[in-house]
Amino acid sequence: MQLSDYFRILRQRGWLILLLMALTAAAAFGFSKVQTPVYQSTLRLLVRPSRTDFGQAQAAKELLATYQQWLYSSLRAQAVINNLQLDMTAGDLLSDVRVASDGASFVITLTVDNSDPNLANDIATTWGNELIRWQNENNDTLRLEDRIFIEPIDYPQVGLDRPNTKINTAAGAVFGLLLGVGLIFLLEWLASGVMRRGEDVERYLNIPVIGAIPQE
Repeated sequence: MQLSDYFRILRQRGWLILLLMALTAAAAFGFSKVQTPVYQSTLRLLVRPSRTDFGQAQAAKELLATYQQWLYSSLRAQAVINNLQLDMTAGDLLSDVRVASDGASFVITLTVDNSDPNLANDIATTWGNELIRWQNENNDTLRLEDRIFIEPIDYPQVGLDRPNTKINTAAGAVFGLLLGVGLIFLLEWLASGVMRRGEDVERYLNIPVIGAIPQE
């Protein structure tokens, strides 16, 4: 096919691409609007050794993995449920929580997903307080210079996690574009054996056109 053929196809069938892009973008937009919003609350906890020497800092770094495992537990989830009087199981709550740690900054990050942004913040705060309380109990058995303290860096930060209406709508439009291009190629393939113009006769039969009956 020549370049002019592609322009001809776009002129004739380009409206299909625009129509499908509009339909799929509208469908994605509508689907996003009917979904229940899910908010994500993020709490960052600083693990701070009482001494700044290498040995104490290394001990605190090695404890990060222990803190992470301690936090991500059904026992901690149940404690939060009991504290906030939530109507859910420990497994359900645990599925909405993620815990990560960063050994370079001595920070533990706790994220909580919930349809209620205020409740997500309350869960994150209560969950973090469980670790702070537990570590304080451990510190009571240690000398002051051997203690490791945990404290929140800031209040929990909450924001909309999903659905992302803009991204979904854009993705729907791109899908419509690809679908439209595929449909046009399919229609052109089905019509490839039909000769409508003089150029088609010359291309497929390899003979020159010397005359044509004009359309009324």
